[in-house]
Amino acid sequence: MSPDAPPLSHLAALEAEAIHVMREVAAELEKPVLLFSGGKDSIVLLRLAEKAFRPGRFPFPLMHIDTGHNFPEVIDFRDRRVAELGETLVVASVQESIERGRVVEEQGPRASRNRLQTTTLLDAIEEHGFDAAFGGARRDEERARAKERIFSFRDDFGGWDPRRQRPELWSLYNGRIRRGEHVRVFPLSNWTELDVWQYIAQERLEVPSIYFAHERAVFRRDGMLYAASDFVELLPDEEPFTASVRYRTVGDMSCTGAVESTATALQAVVAEIAATRITERGETRADDRVTEAAMEDRKVAGYF
Repeated sequence: MSPDAPPLSHLAALEAEAIHVMREVAAELEKPVLLFSGGKDSIVLLRLAEKAFRPGRFPFPLMHIDTGHNFPEVIDFRDRRVAELGETLVVASVQESIERGRVVEEQGPRASRNRLQTTTLLDAIEEHGFDAAFGGARRDEERARAKERIFSFRDDFGGWDPRRQRPELWSLYNGRIRRGEHVRVFPLSNWTELDVWQYIAQERLEVPSIYFAHERAVFRRDGMLYAASDFVELLPDEEPFTASVRYRTVGDMSCTGAVESTATALQAVVAEIAATRITERGETRADDRVTEAAMEDRKVAGYF
């Protein structure tokens, strides 16, 4: 770099690192896949993939682990965005895993399919022979993810052992794996939620409408606002009401909470994120509240 060249901005530096990671995976691994749910982090991953590989096609397909209990606005966005890109989407269905007897669906008011995604994910990786999977996880999300490196190595059972992760010095990544193993890759590891939203604003990226404030029927449980839906059984003292809410993260409707908000425009969302002192998963994901080590337990079993 010329000594007179201006330094990279914070977002430009994050973007360059993420593009470098994607290209390294495409060069080192034989059959990668990019996890695309239609959520904000995977939307950013798609933009980075465009910058890394366009005008050619992506050197990998996209894949979504569909619980069957997703927000319909997000599924509609997912399908439309994939069609616009002209890329291939693999949909791995939790409902099919239930029907094949691979997993047993939980019952009762607190039932969720979120935990069942792990088996569906591992089955899809084995079925398609994927040896690397890009995900949008960030270290600021949760304490277990703070332990994660950019290349997260998984054994032949899909398990994660933080003691066996490899050093990543000077942006050098060792992607060598044995037969049956695979690697999860997190190009957004060093990003924060605010970085993601600022990048969305900078790149003028479209996101699903539920990320903005809207009127929705919700009910309150354990200090969180859940969408009233056919997928969640109400407890006797729970009563739906209408509120102006938006979502900081999108996932299974049974365990993803909304936040009260009036932010109907992108800059207003960015301002809210800049002011908050609670992480998105801490404020809106019930599956992380089961135990203090809930996320790490799921990761050890093969979750992202």
